[in-house]
Amino acid sequence: MKYIVILGDGMADELIPMLGDKTPLMAAKTPCIDALAKKSEIGLVHTIPKGMKPGSDTANLSVLGYDPAKYYTGRSPLEALSIGVDMKETDVALRCNIVTLSGEGSYEDKTIIDHSSGEISTEDAAVLIEAVRKELENDDYRFYVGTSYRHLTIWRNGQVVPLTEPHDILGSRIGKYLPKDDRLRDMMIRSYDILNNHPLNIERSKKGLNKANSIWFWGAGTRPALISFEEKYNKKGAMISAVDLLKGIAVGAGMKVINVPGANGTLHTNYEGKANAALNALLKDGYDFVYVHVEAPDEMGHQGNIENKIKAIEYLDDRIIRIIAEGMEKSGKDFRMLILPDHPTPISRRTHTADPVPFLLYDSRTDKINRFSFNELDAICSGNEVLKGHTLMDKLFGNDELE
Repeated sequence: MKYIVILGDGMADELIPMLGDKTPLMAAKTPCIDALAKKSEIGLVHTIPKGMKPGSDTANLSVLGYDPAKYYTGRSPLEALSIGVDMKETDVALRCNIVTLSGEGSYEDKTIIDHSSGEISTEDAAVLIEAVRKELENDDYRFYVGTSYRHLTIWRNGQVVPLTEPHDILGSRIGKYLPKDDRLRDMMIRSYDILNNHPLNIERSKKGLNKANSIWFWGAGTRPALISFEEKYNKKGAMISAVDLLKGIAVGAGMKVINVPGANGTLHTNYEGKANAALNALLKDGYDFVYVHVEAPDEMGHQGNIENKIKAIEYLDDRIIRIIAEGMEKSGKDFRMLILPDHPTPISRRTHTADPVPFLLYDSRTDKINRFSFNELDAICSGNEVLKGHTLMDKLFGNDELE
């Protein structure tokens, strides 16, 4: 038996009048998902524990079977694991986004135009992080290049201080959201002076691209301690994602991280490459379990782009789910596949919410006929509700009586 999770980050949404009171998941053309849903268990799962912030960190820990209330120590430490930073017990990790700020007024009066600097490439971002590093790095603060706009700062002997997620305040004046810590705030202000007129940003501006003109700290946390996924479930697992957060969770859980060329966390990621890597891991390399994470729906939600969020869901259906399902069927191997978002990223809000999300659980050995489709409303109507998201993995692995 092989087991697969396909996770469309931020794929769930709210009813949108422009779509005829449908969600993007309902409006998208998803023939493969639709066919699987007819033979699947459809339900609703709460991935965010009460009182915790709705983020991809807590939600994906939950989906992977790790109770965030027990294992979560912050987002950035998980990303540090992916980058290969060996954190000391006294270290604090900070997410260091490269963002686009407006050009008017003092730093405090600027607004966040784009939390991802136009989905800046990792190559361009590395140049800018190096410029910041040369000016700001010292014995207390170290800068590390991540992926696209997502980077890392390690604060030696630091503190876990309250910090605001940039994607939560798009279009807002930043003054009241800046860190209370004087040193962190000062580095953000100085980064604008370093980056705004950097030659790379001058060229970006000439091309009509958003300047990547400031760093933004958030997601502080201490070194995580996850137990081994293989010891927990007796399954040899692999992670396929373009995002350092997911890779870091996998490293912490002792899972294999499979890097796919061209997988970049954007709408134009290498979907087919991810699908084929999953099949190779399951059918050739002896893995029992593969977790395929796709960031694009979440990014389109943050951008408020309805058309591209629908497109991201359609790409997920045709260029990943279809390829994996057909490949597994052709192999003759029994498999169970779980399809779901980690959390909603509603177009109207452009940030995450803690609402429960739909899930689809397919078993290749069953011929059940199901009347529910895979979407937010049908998941509610199914009456099948998983209240603790970290138990969903047991549900995926638990139908062993059919083996």
